[in-house]
Amino acid sequence: MDWTNSRWNWTLKIRVQFLASSQSKMTMTMTKMRIPLFHVDAFTNRPFHGNPAAVCPLQEWLDDAFLLKVAAENNLSETAFFVSRGKHYDLRWFTPRCEVKLCGHASLASAYVLLNLLLPSLQTVRFETRFSGALTVSKDGERLAMNFPVMFAKPCTHSPEALIQGLRRVLRPSSLLEANDTYIAVYETEAAIRGICPDFARLEELHPFAVAVTAPGEESDFVSRYFAPSYGIPEDPVTGSAHCALTPYWAERLGKTHLYARQLSERGGELWCEMAGDRVILKGSAVLTLQGTLQI
Repeated sequence: MDWTNSRWNWTLKIRVQFLASSQSKMTMTMTKMRIPLFHVDAFTNRPFHGNPAAVCPLQEWLDDAFLLKVAAENNLSETAFFVSRGKHYDLRWFTPRCEVKLCGHASLASAYVLLNLLLPSLQTVRFETRFSGALTVSKDGERLAMNFPVMFAKPCTHSPEALIQGLRRVLRPSSLLEANDTYIAVYETEAAIRGICPDFARLEELHPFAVAVTAPGEESDFVSRYFAPSYGIPEDPVTGSAHCALTPYWAERLGKTHLYARQLSERGGELWCEMAGDRVILKGSAVLTLQGTLQI
């Protein structure tokens, strides 16, 4: 056997395999997708409070399954994606489990990224959404003001046992309403809202309904909490969309059109709410906590 030729052939083969592997890795590196990523705490002026949202600006829409994977990777209550369309932006929101029809805090976070970071000369941004129409967000001093559709709650015709058991309260709510696939349980004291320890497994049985609980506030016009375990959000820190229904309810009950609201989650958050005909204006602050690139 010619050991010299064998050794040469073996060495040549290894070099060819190495070059092929390096070229393959280089091609994979060149084709990786890089997506800008921002984490913004919404409805607060302090980091690590309010509701954190991920915001991903896109050049064009990607496959829905891919967007859902990105949302699951971010593992926040909502990830917002937007695409520029010239004079407006298309906007969509995903939880780690599914797309949602309306999201307040991720809209606020998206507007913060555009109006404060990417295009600070702008005063207003308009979003077009798949399920909730046009939404505009404008600078309002230190806050951002979101123009959202109003949702008038109606009395719930029946009280699902899973709801009452899921809220784990001997004291039943003074009234039970529903709006936009959300049960709204009204109590009469802030302490009652603070004391609720939900059974999330029972509340998950209510899908597609989520659950909001609310009461008059001690240092605010009203308080609330929000549970959506079937959407992958056991307790949402601050829920802008719920205030599209809470605002008209409390405006009528309290006889005022401008209200200050607090959400009593562990992180906590605050909103300034205003009735405007068939629209509701939700105002809040936001804070950037992370900026980077998602590489896929």
